[in-house]
Amino acid sequence: MKNFNLFEDSNDEKQAPLASRMRPLSLDEIVGQQHIIGKDKLLYRAIKADRLGSIILYGPPGIGKTTIAKVIANTTNSYFSKLNATNAGIKDVEKIIDDAKFNYGAYKKKTILFIDEIHRFNKNQQDYLLPFVEDGVVTLIGATTENPYFEVNNALLSRCRIFELKPLEKDDLINIMDRALKDKERGLGDIDIVIDNDAKEFLADMANGDARSVLNALELAYLTTRPESDGSLHITLEVAEECIQKKAIRYDVNGDNHYDAISAFIESMKHTEPDATLYYLARMLVAGEDIKYIARRICVCASEDVGLANSEALEVATTAMIAVERVGMPEAAKILAHAALYVCCSPKSDTVYGILSAMKDVEKTGNIPIPPFLQDSSYKNAYKLGRGIGLDDIHVFPNHYSGQNCMPEELKDRHYFKLSGTGNEKKILEFLDYLKNNLN
Repeated sequence: MKNFNLFEDSNDEKQAPLASRMRPLSLDEIVGQQHIIGKDKLLYRAIKADRLGSIILYGPPGIGKTTIAKVIANTTNSYFSKLNATNAGIKDVEKIIDDAKFNYGAYKKKTILFIDEIHRFNKNQQDYLLPFVEDGVVTLIGATTENPYFEVNNALLSRCRIFELKPLEKDDLINIMDRALKDKERGLGDIDIVIDNDAKEFLADMANGDARSVLNALELAYLTTRPESDGSLHITLEVAEECIQKKAIRYDVNGDNHYDAISAFIESMKHTEPDATLYYLARMLVAGEDIKYIARRICVCASEDVGLANSEALEVATTAMIAVERVGMPEAAKILAHAALYVCCSPKSDTVYGILSAMKDVEKTGNIPIPPFLQDSSYKNAYKLGRGIGLDDIHVFPNHYSGQNCMPEELKDRHYFKLSGTGNEKKILEFLDYLKNNLN
């Protein structure tokens, strides 16, 4: 059995989908990903030299992870095995490990194990695989659409080199379509197809950097286009638009897209970028993100990044959080936009982060005794224990301010409250300075 058969999707290659038929068979056929498989790059050299170590290929669907694995299968002198983590168990891994040990012992031939969707292996499965990767019994190639730093065990991760694949550029996708249209052996080259440039660009735009998606769309356009009188097929923009009703939004509420989108949203609010704030909010809403989750994050930003510079921001955000839960979509989109824009356009301050410094000091110093004059003195004879002595009613002082240091003696010089002086904090600073300068 030839190595590439491990990846064949059909016994009759001509009946296989266009995307499957056009999958590159060599490194030089791969379009894009030059940042990792350019001729001067490590991965390219390792594959060419057949000296590949364990790797994890990470990136969204349709951008070349399985293609790179297939190229390795076609070029390596090692035995090549493939598993899909969605339906493979430990017994499947055990069989490959046993074969790998035998083949190396009998023939001094190594084994490469390709695991597609490796993030779907549970902890026990990953732990079982670890010692064999560590000892070199198998060389692992893992492919995943999820961030491996979240989904793959740290121990296994440390034995692998991670390569992140990027969504293909528009020009890359057009190049892939052109190849398919010209290739007579595997593609559509033996069919007289004319495709308008605007149709081609539309399909490339709609593919979201996904080669499989653009080829599937091209194939559907070809299959559903009525031949002209001369037998040719003319794919217009209208035909292309009919094949793709709506651009799919790449978004997984449990994956990178979720974390990246919310990060971009928050950072846009923090950096006072209202257009970007609305854009990333729209991305999350269109993709179906939980509106209550978005509202909670706006509240956090209102406190963490606006804080005392405009305390009303937290009020607006909190009100919005209640409102979106009661109103729901689609109206909630405007409520979230209202709150997000208010937070975005507010002056910024990180004064509330002082609580983190205070918590660190508490963790380090333990239970430093609270000064006796601050301790509870509401009960009878508390004064006999020294409780509350020396603490006068605040309202007897001018401006209702005593200037009393209430910190424990050991921390009397520590300062957690550091105003930035922006927005409303300027007024707070002026007020505090007034109090300190008018003690008597």
